[in-house]
Amino acid sequence: MGLLSLLIDNPAAFFLLAFPLLYSVIAHEIAHGLVASWFGDNTAKFAGRLSLNPIVHLDPIGTLMLFFVGFGWAKPVPVDYFNLKNSRWALISVSLAGCITNILIAAIAIYLLQSPIVNPNSVSSEILTRVAQINIILGAFNLIPIPPLDGSKVLMAFLPPEAQAGMARIEPYGFFIIIILLYTGLLYPVIDFLWKLIIGLISLTYIFL
Repeated sequence: MGLLSLLIDNPAAFFLLAFPLLYSVIAHEIAHGLVASWFGDNTAKFAGRLSLNPIVHLDPIGTLMLFFVGFGWAKPVPVDYFNLKNSRWALISVSLAGCITNILIAAIAIYLLQSPIVNPNSVSSEILTRVAQINIILGAFNLIPIPPLDGSKVLMAFLPPEAQAGMARIEPYGFFIIIILLYTGLLYPVIDFLWKLIIGLISLTYIFL
């Protein structure tokens, strides 16, 4: 879901969209660092990565991918998992923090879209729709249990040490594996399932509103 068509059709909306999209990936990383600090690891804090300053977070390639492909990333927040208290629950919480943040951003965007304050035919509606879609994609993609994605760390929390070591060994090749699986189409059913799961979770939030 690239944004090239929006840039061509409505440049003003494209540039207005830049701020919420950049901070969607930044918020994802800050969430990892904040939750890690709650569990006793201040590595991200000492590295200056809990800042809202985009300069310390943005990855050039990840930023270009975000705007021209529809999925991108910021620089990963450093976490020293050996510092985490209650290690299994901490690992799960830190790993899910970014995805949950993206889901919350998408839920807020969808809520605003359904409110009377947003005209369905306005630029605001277009921006909120894109913010919701891309944050759901960010959440779904990161839940895939392939290193270095967040879902792999959640899975590792339930694996024996030998299997954890095996996943750690393939992490340097993880993005190549993901690209191959995307190219062959094998990941699309997984992404579709996670997309529907997130939509279901967002729908549940309206029960409590």
